[in-house]
Amino acid sequence: MPRGRATLLAGGPGCGKTVLALQTLVKAAATGEPGIFVAFEEDSSRIVANAASFGWNLPELEKKDLFFLDAKPRPDVVCAGEFDLSSLLAGLKIKAEQMGARRIVFDSIDVLLTLLDNPQAERRELFRLNDWLVSGGLTGIITCKSRDSAQSSLNYQDFMQYLVDCVIFLRHDQDNRVALRTLRIVKYRGSGFYAGEVALSLGDTGAEVMSFPQAPALPVASTERISSGVARLDSMLCGGYYRGSAILLSGAPGTAKTTLAGAFILAACQRGEPALMVGYDEPAQEIVRNLRSVGIDLGPHVDSGLLRIESIRSSQTGAEEHIGALRKLLEAQQPRCFVIDPLSAILNIDADAGQRRLPEQLLELTKAAGVTLLCTSLLSGTNALDEGSSIQVSTVADTWIHISYAVLAGERNRALTIIKSRGTGHSNQVRELILDAGGITLADVYQAGGEVLMGTARWQKETAERVAEDKLQAMVANKRRELELARAEVNARIAVLQREMAVKSGELELFLASEASRLQAVDQTREALWHLRSGDDQKPSAAP
Repeated sequence: MPRGRATLLAGGPGCGKTVLALQTLVKAAATGEPGIFVAFEEDSSRIVANAASFGWNLPELEKKDLFFLDAKPRPDVVCAGEFDLSSLLAGLKIKAEQMGARRIVFDSIDVLLTLLDNPQAERRELFRLNDWLVSGGLTGIITCKSRDSAQSSLNYQDFMQYLVDCVIFLRHDQDNRVALRTLRIVKYRGSGFYAGEVALSLGDTGAEVMSFPQAPALPVASTERISSGVARLDSMLCGGYYRGSAILLSGAPGTAKTTLAGAFILAACQRGEPALMVGYDEPAQEIVRNLRSVGIDLGPHVDSGLLRIESIRSSQTGAEEHIGALRKLLEAQQPRCFVIDPLSAILNIDADAGQRRLPEQLLELTKAAGVTLLCTSLLSGTNALDEGSSIQVSTVADTWIHISYAVLAGERNRALTIIKSRGTGHSNQVRELILDAGGITLADVYQAGGEVLMGTARWQKETAERVAEDKLQAMVANKRRELELARAEVNARIAVLQREMAVKSGELELFLASEASRLQAVDQTREALWHLRSGDDQKPSAAP
C-alpha cells in the first residue's frame, strides 16, 4: 500500500474489510512498526476476540505496538449543530507521536459520516482526514461499506474514491452455492498494478490474497527421464516422463486414472523422492486402500513422511482458493513429484477467463520449482480428442495420455493411447490396460481382420488360433511320419535290390571264373594232344 497516503477498502458485509485492514497493522507491528486502529462500528474488545482465531497474539502487541481506540457513536447520540474530526485527530496525533506509529486504520468511517447528513460537511471532513494523514506522514487505511463494491451508491464514497491515492474493492458473492470473496484494485496513483479481480481467502492465519506474481525465470529444460511406474508405458514414451514436465491423464470414470497416478507416485517414493498427492472428494485412507488392491502400496511411504496425501472437498471453496491451497501444500512438502486427482473437480465447465488461467498459474509454480506435475481430468464425452471443458487443460500439458473404454462383444475394456508428448517420440498404438492384484499391464496390440481386439474377444480369438495352430502342427507331424515311412519302405527296397545285385555279381564272377578255367583246360588239352601226335616244334595256335 502507498506509504504516507490513504487507501480505501470498500465492500459489502462479510467481504473481509476489517480483517484485511487489521492484518496490515498486525504484520507491521510484528516487525516493529506500531499502528493505531480506530473502530467506528464495533467495540475493540470484540475485534480482538474475533481475531484470536488467527493466532495474531493481539494482547501482546497491544502492550507496545498496537493501540485500539473505540470511536463508536452511541445509539442515542443526536446531532445538534455542527461537529468535525478536529479533536479526534488531535488526540490521535498525540498518541501516534507517543507510540511512534506509522500506520493507522479508520474502520467503518461511514458510520460517523452518516451523522453529518450533509454532503458538503462529509467532503470537508474527508479533506481534513486526508490532509491530516499526509501532513503526519501516516499510512492510512479507511474502510467503508458499499452495497455494490463495483459501483458505489453513496455520495461520500464517490468523492472518497477520487480523494484517496489507492482504492480497493472487496466482494462477497456466491457461485454454485460456494461463497467467493474477491479483491480488485481500482486505482493506485503513481504505481502500476494488476487491475484484475483475484480471490481473497479468510483462513486460519487471516486474509490471504490469491495473487500470482510474475513467475520467476524457469530453469533449463531438463532432459532427465523419470519412470511412470509402468515399464511398458515408459517404453511407449521412449524412456518415461521428462523431469519437471506436466502430464495429463484424461478419461471417463473408472478408466484407472487414479491407479496410473498412484503408480507414478510409488515410483517416485521408491527413488527416495518426496511426493505429494491431492485427492478431491476421496478420503486419503480410501486412496491408499484402493491402490493396494492393484499392487500399489503407498502406506509405508505415508508413514515415513516421504509421501503426503491430502483429501480436499472440491465444493468447499472457489477454484482460485483451491490453487492457493495447493501452493501452500507445495511449499510445505517440497515434493519432486506432485499429483492432483482430478484437476477437473475444481475447474467448472462454464469457466470464466480467470479460471481458464488457473492451470497455467499452477504450471508456473511447479515448473519454477522443477516439480513434475501429473493431473487427472474427468471427461464426460467419449471422444479422446475432446478435452471436455472450455478450460482446455490439455493445451498446457506436455504429455497427454487418454484412457477410454472399448466396448466389444458385450464387455467393456480399458484402452490407453498417448495423444501427445512434447520433445520426445512416442508410440501411436492403442494398448489394452489390464488391472489385477499383480499390478498394471499394458497388453501388446492384437489385430484380427484389421480390428484391434481386447478382453474376451481377444482371448477367444487367441484360443481359436492356438487350436488351429495345434491342428496344423498335428497335420505336419502326421505328414512327416508318412514321409518317414515311405522313405523307410524305399530304403528297404533299395536294400533288397542291392542284395539281389550282389548275388548276380557273384554269379557273374563265378561264371567268369568257370569260363577261364574251361579255356585253360582246353589249352592244356590241345597242347597235350600235340605232343602225343609228335608234331613239329611250333605249337599250334590257340583255338579262337
